[in-house]
Amino acid sequence: MHAEEKMTLEKWPASPEKQTLEAKNKFLGFWLFLGGETVLFASLFATYLALKDKVPGPDHALAKDLFEIPLAFLMTMLLLTSSITSVYAMYHMKNFEFKKMQLWLGITVALGLAFLGCEIYEFYHYVHHYGHTFTSSAFGSAFYTLVGFHGAHVVFGLAWIITLMVRNAKRGLSLYNAPKFYVASLYWHFIDVVWVFIFSVVYLMGMVG
Repeated sequence: MHAEEKMTLEKWPASPEKQTLEAKNKFLGFWLFLGGETVLFASLFATYLALKDKVPGPDHALAKDLFEIPLAFLMTMLLLTSSITSVYAMYHMKNFEFKKMQLWLGITVALGLAFLGCEIYEFYHYVHHYGHTFTSSAFGSAFYTLVGFHGAHVVFGLAWIITLMVRNAKRGLSLYNAPKFYVASLYWHFIDVVWVFIFSVVYLMGMVG
């Protein structure tokens, strides 16, 4: 049987994402990749903590002058909700319900796009109202590198999910593409976890000084 051939519900395994050797190799490669990503983000967090108070002078805006907790909280809720919707999508994938999986992945994408819209507005506000740019201070460089790098990961995650949705729209579910959807959802959870740390370390700690 060809790997891409559709299966019936009766033959669909309980864990379709781990049924083939290729799928297991995907998981191994993904966890190795995630280890590197974790080290990279840890370095960016350490750099930010070292430079968050490094500004040219007393008149330059600090974190407590810039950050708006309600907006950051909204962004956090958008990403956490998107993590929940991706869980629903994988639940339907395991139950061989392709259309419902696509629906919840679509909701996940919509929430991710809303998050990006908020982040773009936030950056625009900092630049045009406070002059807080990437080159304005060491604090600015550290902030935009960390938060912007996470934003780039969100863009990549959205592109990954959308590509899978479009590419498999007519193919349906199979043991060939189920691991791809599952690994993409794990990556999305990683992005959400990193944002929780950003919200805590950058925004909440920034407000208390």
